[in-house]
Amino acid sequence: MKRISAITAIFFMVMTFLPAPATAISIPDELELADEFMEMIHRQQVILDDPAANHLINEIGRHILAQLPPQPFNFSFFLINDGTFNAFASPGANIFVHRGLITALSSTDELAGILAHEIAHAVSRHVSQSIDRSKLVNMGTLAGVVAGIIVGSAGGGGEAAQALTMGSMAAGYSSMLTYTRENETEADQKAFTMLQQTCFSPKGLLDSLNELRATDYIGMEGIPDYFKTHPGTGSRIAHLSALLSDYTHAPPAKNTSPVTYNYDMVKYRIIGLYEPVADSIKTIESRISQDASNPALYYGLGLLYARENRRDQAIVQLQKALSFNLMDPLILLDLGRIYALDGQYDKAMNILPGIQSDPVLGTWARYYLAVAQLESGDVPSAQQNLTRVIETSPKSFPRAYYHLGAIMSKKNRIALSHYYLGIYYDLVQDSKNATRHLKRAIDQGLDDPDTKTDAEDRLKRISSGKRPS
Repeated sequence: MKRISAITAIFFMVMTFLPAPATAISIPDELELADEFMEMIHRQQVILDDPAANHLINEIGRHILAQLPPQPFNFSFFLINDGTFNAFASPGANIFVHRGLITALSSTDELAGILAHEIAHAVSRHVSQSIDRSKLVNMGTLAGVVAGIIVGSAGGGGEAAQALTMGSMAAGYSSMLTYTRENETEADQKAFTMLQQTCFSPKGLLDSLNELRATDYIGMEGIPDYFKTHPGTGSRIAHLSALLSDYTHAPPAKNTSPVTYNYDMVKYRIIGLYEPVADSIKTIESRISQDASNPALYYGLGLLYARENRRDQAIVQLQKALSFNLMDPLILLDLGRIYALDGQYDKAMNILPGIQSDPVLGTWARYYLAVAQLESGDVPSAQQNLTRVIETSPKSFPRAYYHLGAIMSKKNRIALSHYYLGIYYDLVQDSKNATRHLKRAIDQGLDDPDTKTDAEDRLKRISSGKRPS
């Protein structure tokens, strides 16, 4: 994941370490820049589509935003598939959280503190002000710099791109540092004020900084990216400690917590599904020996075992986790999923229907249920559920289109088979195969006019080089 870290690190060097601004670029210009930046991010396929973690981030973010007056941007929250400790606000009020930040923190309050800080940067328009003030970076060159960093990192030229970027800004280093620390103080102050109006404790921001600072690191390469891009940690901690010294958090009664899932469960889900397997197994096994009553530990360990195809052991661990909470939808979802992977389709089909009504996990349960039905020979039910999946969440399950393509092929509906396969390859950014299948779908004669129009529109977009919308 070093390529992603380079992208975000250099992005902050460009966007944050710039001379102190007096004004901001216009909102339309910032929206245009935000679109360009998001296009690049999507092309790199670094956004992690995990239902529980995304729900957690969005619910916390929306709860904080609900306390603010109307804003000029529609805020969006994204999870980045990167194990480093980082979070950042980009143009257009897009807030990004690295998965490594979630695994480093210990509570919802701590994550809320970090998100409030990033929201404060966006509310203050710190990024747009920096762009406007800079004589070195404008909208066009910024897009080129970010694109060059992405290409350079992917192709092994990241160090050269970084040297070029740093060299162009070296002269203003002193003023950059002062401005950045002032910026951080302002964001902390606003975050503190925001959090007072929510169900989350402002102490969470202080606790999160203390937790990250306590991380055992050696040398500049080991320092969490959050501290590289959000400097002045010591003074920030002192400032927040002073604010909290005589403060007792008492959120208004109407601001009840919007969080659906226990923080530990989401944290160990992320560890279990996305962190390095061998080291994570050792860590969790050690923690279980010290905290044998924490279901999140068994849940995370079961997910890790499943990734090593140790499915029998995975099922045992998930059943242990379930013994603490028989109705936990996260555990049930993954138990059903692993049963399906293990060929125990009857057990999967017994568990997964009960989760389909869950507002966050329901579509995921329906997808894995469809896979179990397909593998067990119940093609009509599988087709019905796969169709519901793509109607509900058209981009989250590329394999749903692949399975539908296979079903249509067996039914001798060749045009529709190619159409679904074309969408599948489009979503996984295989433009060559997407083009081939979509053209065949049109040539074979798609019956539905809307489907034909969609195939033609996809072909035009693919030929223009744009990502799936």
